[in-house]
Amino acid sequence: MPSQYLPVLIFLMVATAFGIGSLLLGELFRLKRPYGEKLMPYESGNRPVGSAHVRFSVKFYIIAMLFVVFDVEAVFLYPWALVFDTIGLYAFSEMIIFIAILLIGYIYAWRKEAFVWD
Repeated sequence: MPSQYLPVLIFLMVATAFGIGSLLLGELFRLKRPYGEKLMPYESGNRPVGSAHVRFSVKFYIIAMLFVVFDVEAVFLYPWALVFDTIGLYAFSEMIIFIAILLIGYIYAWRKEAFVWD
């Protein structure tokens, strides 16, 4: 075994020992007080009502995807804003085009009433 891999092997052994040791110590010193209400599916003490297999509306997923799309816009805008004074007019026009495309998508989603939560 090459000597360059020895630190990696030691690191993996220490990390594995730490993980297993933490789990064992937690199992030994953790309070164990099982009772009926705690062993229910929801530990809040409320009895579950209905089935766990509830169907969600497709609008929930559409709104979640729209949130991700407009959140990605903020991810692209932040580094651009930090170097705005050094990137020049070309990058400024590219960002205007990017924002315009997102604005068109936002208007399209608004007209299709994708943001209406029923």
